[in-house]
Amino acid sequence: MGDETEAMTRFEVPDTEDLPEDMQERIEAETERAGFTPNVFLAMAYRPQQAQAFFDYHDALLEETALEREEIEMLIVTVSGVNDCLYCIVAHGALCRIYADAPMLAEQLTANHRTADISETHRAMLDFAVKLTEEPARVEDEDLQRLRDHGFSQEAIWDIGNVVSFYNLSNRMAHLVDMRPNAEFYTLGRE
Repeated sequence: MGDETEAMTRFEVPDTEDLPEDMQERIEAETERAGFTPNVFLAMAYRPQQAQAFFDYHDALLEETALEREEIEMLIVTVSGVNDCLYCIVAHGALCRIYADAPMLAEQLTANHRTADISETHRAMLDFAVKLTEEPARVEDEDLQRLRDHGFSQEAIWDIGNVVSFYNLSNRMAHLVDMRPNAEFYTLGRE
């Protein structure tokens, strides 16, 4: 299965065989799809019922969205950079590189989205994501209007906020458990 990095260091990683059948099936499906088991599945499975809700929410963010997949990954990588979340920077950095077909984009967004090689529309989206992450109580109607001025629909604005909020949760859980990125993620989407 590739790298044997422990999924997390602060909590015991559950044995897959001890998990409920639906969680085992989800992990098997993700392992088959990726070619390795992303550590987030093993770590979050520590509490299987919560893990199921977490992954269902994640899936809904991808399935019911007005955003392009590359935009979702850009949001995740930018927010994860602000939150210093190694797991999500590395794992979603790989997905960002793949979906945006841009091998240097993830690092640019993680370091400083304001200087990244992106459109003004995406810069406005990421400016909003950072504000919602760092100063959520300071989000104002003008912030949403700026997104509208850049062509984002009400549904897209909702989806931006939802992705940002979900990944702030995800980043915090990754920090809590010291979730470790799989080695495979570091090289995906580089060529």
